[in-house]
Formats: sequence, C-alpha cells, structure tokens
Amino acid sequence: MMKFTLIASLAMTSFSAYAAEDVIRLGNLKFAHYGAVSYIKEIAPKCGIKVEERMFAKGLDIMPAIIAGEIDVAASAADAAIAGRAGGVPVYAVAGFAKGGIRIVVQPGSAIKSVADFKGKSVGVARGGAQELALLAELAKANLSWSEKPGKDVKIVYLPFADLNQALMQKQIDAMSQSEPQASQAINKGFGVELLKPYDSPMGEPIRTIVMSEKLYNSNRPLAEKFMKCFVQATKAFMDDSKLAENYVRSNMFKGQITVDDYQDAIANSPFYYNLSVEHMQITTDFMVKYGVGKMVKPPVAKEWVKLDLLDQAKKSLSVK
Repeated sequence: MMKFTLIASLAMTSFSAYAAEDVIRLGNLKFAHYGAVSYIKEIAPKCGIKVEERMFAKGLDIMPAIIAGEIDVAASAADAAIAGRAGGVPVYAVAGFAKGGIRIVVQPGSAIKSVADFKGKSVGVARGGAQELALLAELAKANLSWSEKPGKDVKIVYLPFADLNQALMQKQIDAMSQSEPQASQAINKGFGVELLKPYDSPMGEPIRTIVMSEKLYNSNRPLAEKFMKCFVQATKAFMDDSKLAENYVRSNMFKGQITVDDYQDAIANSPFYYNLSVEHMQITTDFMVKYGVGKMVKPPVAKEWVKLDLLDQAKKSLSVK
C-alpha cells in the first residue's frame, strides 16, 4: 500500500510539474478585436497547454504585471508595448493580432466636417493607446496645436474608454477618438457620427501586438512555440468562421452587452490579423517620440526587440500565409 501511495505521489508530482511548465498566463483587454486572443484559452488543451487569462483596463496596466513575473504573454496596442519596453519591461513584440480599430466620432448634426474644424473644440480620448497616437497625428496633419489645458487650438480631454461615450452623449465633449466596439456603439445608438478612420498618416492602420516576456522566449522555447502555434490556430478559426468569432465575442467576452451590428461594425474596422513588421513598430515609435506619447527617455529600436521568428515558424507549420 505504501509503495502504491509513493508511486501515486510521484506521478502526481510529475504531472503537476509538467502542468506548471505548460501554463501560459495571458494578459488581455476587453475589446472586440481582442477576441481571438481570448479564444486561445478555449483551444489551449488541444495545443498541449493551459492558458490563464487575466483582463486589464488598458495595455499599459499589463506591463507592471509582466515585470512582476505574473504575466507571460500579453495583447496590447503597439504604443503601449513600445512604452513598456522603453520603461524597462523585458518583452519582445512577437506578432500582430488586429489592425485598425479606431474611429473619430462627432456629435450628430455637428458643424465639424474635418479635423481642421476641431479648432476651438474639445476632443476626448483614452490616454496611452493607439487611439491617442492616431488622434495626435491627425491634429498635427491639420496644423492644430493641442493641450489638456485651455490656450491651444484643441483641448484634449482624457477619459477611460467607457466614459468617452457617456461624455459625447451628454455633450461634454465635441468629438472623441474611440476604440472598437465602443465607437460603433456610439454610432449605432445614434449619439455619434463617424468623422473618419484615422489611418491616413505614415503610421497607417495601427497594429495591435502580442508581446512575450523575454524569459518565456529565451528560457522555454518549446512552450513559446506551442503558444504561438495556438495563437495562429485561434486567429485562423476566427478569420475562417465569422459566426464562431461573433458568438464568442458577444456571448463570452461581452455577455450580450453588444449587438450584432455593434460587433460586425467593430470587426469591419478592426479585422483579426497575424502579422507585424519591424518597420511598423519603428514608425510607431518615431510618432510617439514626435508627439510626446509615452514620454520615453530612451525609445527602443524596433529591430532590437521585434522578434518574428516564432510567428513565421507557426504560420509555416500550419500552412498559413
């Protein structure tokens, strides 16, 4: 009996150690275009891993958790990843997972017909994300100055994503640069009208990025490879089956809080994606420096921390272009 108990105990210890080695702690955000990243945990057992997902309010909030060793992989806007890396967060950018995902929205019946008309107006945006960087690029393109305080051409009002829609609805701001699906919700509920999708700067459509801790990338290559393959499989499943994607995001992530129209409009403006490039990350970094986003003392050089070999390997093994 004692021998059996010892064998069972050793077996359990061995299983626990194996399980611990194959757990990925995933940081994610609650947006429609982050859905395929969230779906990874559903198919993870088939990939030979377990994924423990933890939701955060914004990408920058995930960075301290990575430093603390609590998160292995995270989904965030490129600028949050760049600011994190500049601040000493030991991560590599390893893939993209969505592109676009922003609309600049004004009040219905507004006299604002272009970004140039923002002069003398207040524009809301969430701080520290692709939506802020895209807004500032548009303002600069229109030769407008901006500040949180009065005295510049445009007054910037920084609010959380959820509060921006409320502020526009209550006419506390004239316009907002908003992420999806909140931007589509504002339009579909009738208190917002799209002015433009802010993708006409050299940065183009912002690409949301997957970042991986240096520790996972460098010290546990087999697990890193399993995760990346699972990410590609989850993303391909959503790209191939729009109903699966819609049902998962609406039911599992948002618990029915967004409509079919909200979801479809959001994803039309923020399609699921795999790819990333060193060039895109460098242009985004240069824009952040130019407009003071992230207030980086030492901006990271993209080619030194954008590592796309895991993605290329996973795509090749799954015959994905």
